[in-house]
Parts: sequence; C-alpha cells; structure tokens
Amino acid sequence: MTRPRTDLRSVLWLCLAFAGIKLAIQIVGNILAQHAGYGIFRDELYYLVCGQRLAFGYVDQPPLVALQARLTELLFGHDHMWSLRLLSALAGAAKVFLTGLLAWALGGSRRAAALAMLGVLSAGVYLGIDGFLSMNSFDPVFWMLCVLALIRITQAGSEKEIRNWWLVFGASAGLSFENKDSVAFFLIAMLVALLLTPQRRILASRWMAAALGIMLLIALPNFLWQATHHFPTIEFLHNVQVSGKNTKLPPLQFILQQIMMLTPQNVLLWGTGVLWLLLARAARPVRFLGFFFLVFFGLMLTLHGKDYYLAPAYPVFFAAGAVAWMVWAAQKAWRNAVVLVFVAVEVIGLFVFLPFSIPVLPPMQYLAYAKKLHYRSANSETQEEEPLLPQFYADRFGWSDLVEEVARVYHSLPPQEQAVTGIYAQNYGEAGAIDILGRQYDLPMSISGHQNYWLWGPRGYTGKEMILISSASVDEAQQVYTSCKVAGKVDNPLSMPYERRRILLCYGRKTTYQSDWKNQKHYH
Repeated sequence: MTRPRTDLRSVLWLCLAFAGIKLAIQIVGNILAQHAGYGIFRDELYYLVCGQRLAFGYVDQPPLVALQARLTELLFGHDHMWSLRLLSALAGAAKVFLTGLLAWALGGSRRAAALAMLGVLSAGVYLGIDGFLSMNSFDPVFWMLCVLALIRITQAGSEKEIRNWWLVFGASAGLSFENKDSVAFFLIAMLVALLLTPQRRILASRWMAAALGIMLLIALPNFLWQATHHFPTIEFLHNVQVSGKNTKLPPLQFILQQIMMLTPQNVLLWGTGVLWLLLARAARPVRFLGFFFLVFFGLMLTLHGKDYYLAPAYPVFFAAGAVAWMVWAAQKAWRNAVVLVFVAVEVIGLFVFLPFSIPVLPPMQYLAYAKKLHYRSANSETQEEEPLLPQFYADRFGWSDLVEEVARVYHSLPPQEQAVTGIYAQNYGEAGAIDILGRQYDLPMSISGHQNYWLWGPRGYTGKEMILISSASVDEAQQVYTSCKVAGKVDNPLSMPYERRRILLCYGRKTTYQSDWKNQKHYH
C-alpha cells in the first residue's frame, strides 16, 4: 500500500456531505419516534440526573456522558427527543466522517470513501446507538481517531507528522477513558496486534511515550474519583459478571449477532475488509488492523462480552472493505458497477431495517412489521419474562405513567404528611423518572440504592413515611415498615415486565435509612 494519492480536499467535502446525511437521518428518526409514541429512554433519565450532579466519575460510567447530558439539558431541555439526542447524532455524523478519512488513509479513492461511509451510515447498530443520549455514540469516534492516528504514523514521512499524530492518539485515548472504560480492551488488543507485525517499530518513538502521558493525564481525574470511592466500577462489573445478568452467546451465535447488528448486507463490506487486511499483499503496512480484529474478537468472545461491545471497532473494516472492492474492480466500468450495486443494496437495506434500529413505527405496527419479516430482536440481558417489544424499545415506555401515579398518591396526602414523605425507587430508571419528569408535579427528589443513587444517600429521609415503587407485596414490605398499603399500580403493557410495579404507601420504617443505608447498596 502506498501513501494516499486522492486529493484530501475532495474527500473532505464528500465526508461532510455524508456526515450531513447521517445527522439528518438521526434527527428525523427521533422526531418520528416521538410522534410514534416512544418516550425518553431509561438510561437517558439517569444520565440527566448525573448531569445535574456533575462529578469526575460515577459507579457505572466515567463523566463524559453526564457532561453531555448537562450540556444538552441546558441548551434544549429534555422534552424533545431530537434535541435531547442531538450530541449523539453529531457523534454519529463524526463517525461517518472519520470512516471516509480512514478509507482515504488506507489508499482509497473517493468512491471507496463513499462506499465505506454509506455502509456505516446504514448499519443498524450505529443508527441505534446514535439515536439516544449515551456514551456508546462517542465510543467509535474516539477509537477511530486512534486508528486513523496509527495509520498515519505508519505512513509518516517526517518527525513532525509522527509527533502530531501520536499527540492525537494520546488525547483521543484519554478522552475515550473519560467516556467508557471498555477502551482498555481496545488498547490491549491494538498493542498485541502491533507487536505481532513489523509495525511494532512505531512503538519505539519517544512521542509514543508522550501520547501515553497525555492519555494518563486526561484519564487521571476519573481514576482518582474511583480510588476515592473505593473503585465502585470494579465492584459493579464484578457483580454483573457473577449475576448471570448478561446473555452469554456461544461462538457461532456471537458471530451471527455481529452480522445482524451491522445489518446483513454490510458483511460484504466489513467482512471483505477484515479478509483484505489479513491476506492482501497491498495491505501489509496496515496488517496490524487485521490482527487487531482477531485479537479483539477473541477477547470479547472469551470474556462473554455483549455483542455490541465490538461495534466501535468496525468503521475501519468498512473502510478497508470499500478500498478492497475498488482495488479488485480495476477497470472504471467495473468500479462504477460495484458502486451502483452497493448503493442500491445499502439504500434498500437502510429502509428495510431502519424500524429495527430507530422506532419510527408505532408499537403495534412495529410488531406486525417484525412478524412479517420474521425478525426477532436478541436481548443482551437475560429476562424472566419476555417483553412485548425489544428491550431497547420497551425501555422507552411507562415512565410518564409511573410519575403520574406516584404524583397522584403523593398529592392525595395532607400537606403535613407530604412535607416528610420520601419516594424510594428500586432502580435508577424509576428514580430518574421521578427526578426528571416529576418536576412538573412538584414531587420530591427520589432515593434509591441502585448505582450512583446509593452514593448520593438518603437525602435526609428517615423512613417515617415513604412511597415505595416496588415489586414487593404488602406482607414483604411490612417486614421493614410498621404498616403499608397498596396505593397505586403501574402496568403499561409496552414497558419491560419488571417495571410493572406496585406503589406502596408505608409508615414507620423499623430502622432509619441513615442507620441502614449500607445495606441498600445495589451495584448491578
């Protein structure tokens, strides 16, 4: 592979055009989803609460997603789904843009860049993760910046280029640590891959040491927060691992899920890209990327990672696949034919599979559509009872119902009782709904033992009088309280089954929350 010859300026304009298309798809998709009746996502409620209590870390995530949530709410509020999710949509656009640059860096033409970006733009997993407020939308951006930096370092013709790209690598890796801890697996796999190829020589640079220092400096605040709070994220990950909460897929099913999450037609691009990087003579200078795929894939398979944990790594393989197709289609007529076929396949695939990534169809229409196409979503977590909708969609229902019912119970109390009554939620979704959506009903802030809510404590509530959002029966609750009664119920058929709860009104907790708070901790 030689140094890229295609004019960078023309590629940049093309990348901007595709990034704009991606941004438009995500914004319109969220507007249609809200119109179809889908509300705010469970995790978004939690992130918004974290954004109101900014810190250098949280039990289950680094700080960037909370900062993203705070900025979004300050600018737009949380009532409109398109604005709540705008930063994630912009991250998706940046991912498409970087995919085009990766194709250029691998020696690809404008056609190759266009094919690669079209593939990433239509991939179901990216349409999904870029469609709601989360850390997952930014993960591929940081990872692919690191990959682009490594490619350019191997191609660099001067010390200045090497220095600049190593600094980009360090800053991007550091920011990635502040976004999601899984970047550690990416870096380990990439290091092993480099050591297995002649490109290990780039690791001897003094600028690599500088990049490492920058990465550690940017990641340091979160590490210090973890140390100060006794590394709650490690405790959380351990609890998840031993609980059996996550579905453990056998190898063949894990591979199948990779194909499905990226939408089936795209295996022609990313699958070709992996093979080209591993086998083609022209790809020798970047063969470490092929080894990276094998190492990273094997690592996730061994550790029983969720299928989407690999998603941030795929854009470079889309880029490599597009370059390979253009290399193999040597004649201009063949190149044009390949482009036309891919465009047709990708556009058709985008429209066919879009409802499985962005909820643009109302629930009943979605179910009918999925049945017609014999599509069944694979949940990443084990469930005692299967939800009517995929978990990714079901977690957008029931929150307004919950808040309205809790508000009805709370405001039915005399004012003197309201002044001492707290609200206890079993998980961060319920607690977040009370704290974010409950403002319009003048509800007090909730308490919970789940995730970071435990660190925020009982807010001064002793348990004298509490509204419990619970799956417990009255008899079970009265083991802890002097008296309880069922005051309401939430039973939205479209929500997750475990969110169909009783609303209990309880009096006289036998031990105060302050004395018993350590037993409320639930990192899971």
